[in-house]
Amino acid sequence: MAKILIVDDDHTMTVLLSTLLGMEGYEIATIQDWSKVLETVQMEHPDLILMDRFLPQSDGIDLVRTIKADPSTTSIPVLMTSGMDVEERCLEAGADAFLLKPYSPDTLLDDIKSYLTERS
Repeated sequence: MAKILIVDDDHTMTVLLSTLLGMEGYEIATIQDWSKVLETVQMEHPDLILMDRFLPQSDGIDLVRTIKADPSTTSIPVLMTSGMDVEERCLEAGADAFLLKPYSPDTLLDDIKSYLTERS
């Protein structure tokens, strides 16, 4: 099954997302060291990244630019999330999709399935 990297500093949200996506059969990876997001992406080789816009010690906008600029990670779909409507900024930075929090589990799962199907 596909691997999803969850990049979110909210521990509760990470646990909830991990549980939901795990129940759907996805393999889950999470960030342990916020200073090494790109290195984690390169090491984990996820099929999709689910990333919050606001992160400790970094900005999700800058991170998605970095991920999309690196030839080894540029093709990985990045779905960004935020409680603020920053969709335009996220998409301009290279995110493949944006979900405004709170979003429904069904919406999240549909978006993930859509992007993973496109990659197959």
